[in-house]
Amino acid sequence: MLLSIRKMFKRLITFIIALLILVLLCGIIVTTFFPLGFSSHIVKYSEEYNLDPYLVAAVINVESKYDKNAVSHKEARGLMQISPKTGEWAAEELEIENYSKELLFDPEINIRIGSWYLNTLLKEFNQDINLVLAAYNGGSGRVNKWLLDERYCEDGVNLKVIPFKETEEYVEKVLKNYKIYKFLYKNGLNKTDDSSPVHISIIHNIRRMIKEAIKNL
Repeated sequence: MLLSIRKMFKRLITFIIALLILVLLCGIIVTTFFPLGFSSHIVKYSEEYNLDPYLVAAVINVESKYDKNAVSHKEARGLMQISPKTGEWAAEELEIENYSKELLFDPEINIRIGSWYLNTLLKEFNQDINLVLAAYNGGSGRVNKWLLDERYCEDGVNLKVIPFKETEEYVEKVLKNYKIYKFLYKNGLNKTDDSSPVHISIIHNIRRMIKEAIKNL
């Protein structure tokens, strides 16, 4: 009888440990694909520019996967992938002193500029999130041209189709991320966190090391 109880106890302990490991692995997987960092800056500038912080979090994930040092092939920089041209325009409007494009790697500066730009696009496109995201990716001038083209827009207001596949996929991806972030972090964003998850930083550093190694081959 005592032996049977011991076996049951061992099985229970093994089950609990396995369950904890599974939960831990699920947490790591989720935060790898949908990480959240620099939330204090996200909350701060979302409030300042009247944005949903989950939307900003989603844009950051799609743009850079929370890599503050990310640089695109078009030279867009940082978390929200701000182009040097947009950065200069924003720095002038926001009166950022001693601005240089290297400041776009600063998480707070980058999120401030990105949030300001999203707010500017929301005003330009009458709060239409689809048009805003299309403009964030493809440029507001291009979106305005699409709105005047009967092939893509019938009423001058709503796009029935986005002619650029990359932009169309971008809008869909951000909107999906937006829903996921609202679900995963529904209890709110941490207003005191100004860093990124450690394992995310490690992943980005490994990626950079691999890229450098490939370049030097």
